[in-house]
Amino acid sequence: MDTGFAGRRLSRGRLVRTAGRSGFVARGVLYTLVGVLALRIAFGDGGEQADRQGALHRIAGQPFGSAMLWALAAGFAGMAVWRASTAVFGEAGRKETGSRVLSAGRAVFYAFVCWATAASAAGAGGGSDGDAASRDWTATALGWPVGRWLVGGAGLALLGIGVAIAVRAAQRRFLRKLDTAAMRPRTRAAVTAMGVSGNLARGAVYGAAGIFVVLAAVRFDPGRAKGMDGTLRSFADSSTGPWLLVGVAAGLVAYGAFSFVSARWRRFGGAGA
Repeated sequence: MDTGFAGRRLSRGRLVRTAGRSGFVARGVLYTLVGVLALRIAFGDGGEQADRQGALHRIAGQPFGSAMLWALAAGFAGMAVWRASTAVFGEAGRKETGSRVLSAGRAVFYAFVCWATAASAAGAGGGSDGDAASRDWTATALGWPVGRWLVGGAGLALLGIGVAIAVRAAQRRFLRKLDTAAMRPRTRAAVTAMGVSGNLARGAVYGAAGIFVVLAAVRFDPGRAKGMDGTLRSFADSSTGPWLLVGVAAGLVAYGAFSFVSARWRRFGGAGA
């Protein structure tokens, strides 16, 4: 192999890995803040949205908030670049078409999150309220000829994603993507606990949001659809009182911590490396 080509390939691989690690750090910050905001709601201080917008608003209100938001946007840009590279080159030797399509979808998602975060940093806002956006989208879709079926399908897809995340968490499949051999036994146990609880919490949020969208389709009522903030608040209104929300919120904080861990121990094979 040509030495210059090999050097460029190695350099590209390092840049992509650095981009991926910065993305995991940014994701960790976001989920940790959302979890903390959800905990505040559970304990009676529910003035702020427990979603991406609420987290960005909280960061913007801190000293050097704008600089912190720009750093966060750079991290999400890095995540988008890494996901795009895994869509093209595969990840850790995985060549399945489904895996690449999923990576492409994640790249688009993180590109949007990057744009919204940059908009907040520039003072242009980072998008509309999550609950309002969900209701608006649902109302628009329900007005289409087959809108009821599309909305119902979207709700079932969200529910399916939530169940899949929870099942994979129970199976501890996330450990396959981490360099667990480099961890001490106690570190691995802690990382496993973070990954299981964090992904179960994410699964619960996705699943509950999907159920609300399905209800919106069944009852032809867009007001039934909820974003992350509304979904989390619904946990506090359950028969368990605020304790279900406390558990889910603590899980989201754990997922934030798991994201930081992933920045350190994630395997970044493939991606042109």
